[in-house]
Amino acid sequence: MTGVTSKRNLLNSSVDVSVATTAEIEQKAPRTTADVLQLIPGIYVESTAGPVSNNYSVRGLPGGGQSFIMLQEDGMPVLYGGGGADEYFQNDITIERVEAVQGGTSGLLSPNGAGATINFISKPMNFNEAEGTGRLTGATYGEQRADLFYTAPLPFLGNNVAFMVGGYADSTKGTRSSPFTYQTYHFKGAIEKKFDNGGSIKFTYKRWDEHDPYYADMPYRYVNGQIAGVSGLDTQLGNVLGSGFANIGVPVSCATGSCIRNFSASNGIHGTGNQYRLDLDMPINDQWRVFARARFLQSNWDFNGIFPGSGSSGNGGATSALNYLTPGASPIDSTLTAGLAAFPGTTQFGIRNLTTGQVIAGSNVAALNALNGNGLLQQTVLNHEYKATRDLGTNFGVKYDISGNGWSNSLTLGGMYYRVRQSDDQSAVATLVNGVSNGSAIYDVEALNAAGNVLGTLTNNGMLSYGNWGAGIWTSTLNSSSEYFSDELAVLDEKLRFDFGARREDVSNVLYTGNSAAVEAPVPPGTVGLAQTVGSTFDGTYTRTQATTIPTSWTVGANYAFTPNFAIYARYAAGNETNGGNNLNKPTRLGLSEIGLRYGGYGLVAVVTGFHTTFNDQNYAYIQPDNLAVQGSFTADLRINGVDVDATYRPPFAGFQAFSLNVKATYQQSKLQNVFLGQLVNGQTVNSAAASQYDGNIVQRTPQIMYSIQPTYDIPDLWGAVYLRYEYTGKIYPDAGNGFSLPGYGVLSVGANVNFTPKLNLNLNVYNVTNQLGLTEGNPNSGVTQKVVNGYFYGRGITGPNALVALTYKF
Repeated sequence: MTGVTSKRNLLNSSVDVSVATTAEIEQKAPRTTADVLQLIPGIYVESTAGPVSNNYSVRGLPGGGQSFIMLQEDGMPVLYGGGGADEYFQNDITIERVEAVQGGTSGLLSPNGAGATINFISKPMNFNEAEGTGRLTGATYGEQRADLFYTAPLPFLGNNVAFMVGGYADSTKGTRSSPFTYQTYHFKGAIEKKFDNGGSIKFTYKRWDEHDPYYADMPYRYVNGQIAGVSGLDTQLGNVLGSGFANIGVPVSCATGSCIRNFSASNGIHGTGNQYRLDLDMPINDQWRVFARARFLQSNWDFNGIFPGSGSSGNGGATSALNYLTPGASPIDSTLTAGLAAFPGTTQFGIRNLTTGQVIAGSNVAALNALNGNGLLQQTVLNHEYKATRDLGTNFGVKYDISGNGWSNSLTLGGMYYRVRQSDDQSAVATLVNGVSNGSAIYDVEALNAAGNVLGTLTNNGMLSYGNWGAGIWTSTLNSSSEYFSDELAVLDEKLRFDFGARREDVSNVLYTGNSAAVEAPVPPGTVGLAQTVGSTFDGTYTRTQATTIPTSWTVGANYAFTPNFAIYARYAAGNETNGGNNLNKPTRLGLSEIGLRYGGYGLVAVVTGFHTTFNDQNYAYIQPDNLAVQGSFTADLRINGVDVDATYRPPFAGFQAFSLNVKATYQQSKLQNVFLGQLVNGQTVNSAAASQYDGNIVQRTPQIMYSIQPTYDIPDLWGAVYLRYEYTGKIYPDAGNGFSLPGYGVLSVGANVNFTPKLNLNLNVYNVTNQLGLTEGNPNSGVTQKVVNGYFYGRGITGPNALVALTYKF
């Protein structure tokens, strides 16, 4: 079981462990890998970005990232850093179940997983006969997917040798409307040898080529205190992304190797990679055994995503097209002022639809007000990031098991080594003008004379400016070595169990940050528009910095079984999360206290866990809305108190055993304390706000209440099951300033799986049956305190009703 080093079960373990079975995952019918995490109590998932790049948090920690959560595959981290793992790993038919542990040993047995470890466990190979599973999946939003798992013995290589192959191929437009179709495949193959003494050795190879859509924020309205959509933009299935975003050349420093960098929404998020892995588990005698795991991940990841709502005034400049073209009132007033000087004779401005070529003059008020049915324009950032990752990870050690009359002890001594090299290019990030509509068009701003004739173009393919997002260009090399031990002692006829352990990590990160030229480079000759420099300009040189730290994680816990079906446990853990990439800050520390009750009997299996989390000196980075190259930060302490419940009841009475009810619920209070405002790199303070106004605020993007309720009826004679699932997420504040809140929402799903034969199964799931509107974030790129401007704000919503059907055949 994940999180323990000896043979434990849910009742007698002293860690907060959860298991999602194959049946539970199939009934959840996850549209994304992150959706699987919603089966774990205490995990808050913002699965609204699309198939990948989703956010998730644990036990009241801030949302908007993946801090302190480690995704694993078969006990090894997908990535050393943890964050962004769903961009490199995808749940598929080769996975049998998911085991999760929160707090406790999670930060001991895995780096950067002090909050939780989510372990996706592969299906075992068959060493006796060939078997396989195939699955065809379709969805109302146009997804077409085929999964395969096949395993068989290889007798020509000797006794007890088997192999498996599997993976999937997928074609989808995504859950929201899109002019583009995205293609993906994942392949996984392995060969394993089992020895007569109980040992084994396995080699695994994975390869993937994945294209995904990406959904960022889009505008919403506040109407009489209620959230509503904007006319012309469907809140449930709409997408601002239009065909004009397919390929856009963005000027950039020629020192990057090209003077034009192509932004390609038609590629979306494009990740390719290979992974090689070796697993060894070998007994030495009845008490000692050695283990070793090693994997090398190589990936190139190319992110092309649009960010409506990033930019001026914290609301992306969402205002009427008429305002855009009116000097003095325009959110791009400096551009208009420059246009008056650049093009003598200008008496008005207009916009040109780059899809149709139509020009609408500022004097044509009726046409401007009718634009897209709402008369609005906005600013959207083209965020292009390329990251190359080479991640080598190892975990090795020995286990020593000994037992006596009424007692036993399991000791694990181990080490870990990781070497992670990354190079990142987030230059040529541009801001452009586009409409507020489904599949929006991009608009050039034109200088016009009184007759409406074009005198000059103020923008380049709608782009107002160019520059970097954050650091822009950097490379880093991180080396991490850990030594750890974990001891699990059982006494009093193994009713009382004590666990303790520690891990010491030595981390060195060498960072090379691209330097900016003193004078911004000009755009390539012939580039239209008033922006005649590329913004922050990489000069081809780097500055070297280095950070070294030696953090220690430790934990202690105990479990006492009062009866064979009732136990209590308690644990404390002190963990950390180290920083990598272009972050040289010291590790962040996390303290987790928990106490839990476990019961299994009379048809009820229930776990109730109370937790208290302390999190000091957390650094909150943000992007200044009026200058995306400027990053600011502040620090704060967190104090979190909460309780998790995970209970399943199946009546033990005759005639009722076919019914079951599962309830998962979390209530938590998560607040900021001791807020200390940092400084922007240009010396400005955080939105000019005082620290005292943040003390006591609810932690951003963290609901205080979450729960799911799923009643299930098992059809007699193993014909399958029908079920309802209701998931509720409480209100969140999208910002640390608690400027406004996004209301809670509940999502109802219904489903059925039918076994036509013991080998043929049909699974149908309909999501969001009631067409609920729900928002999971505000505008994360609008500073610390978000606001509603002229009735508009930005957020990212769940999708409307959609259905998924899967036909599975076992052979």
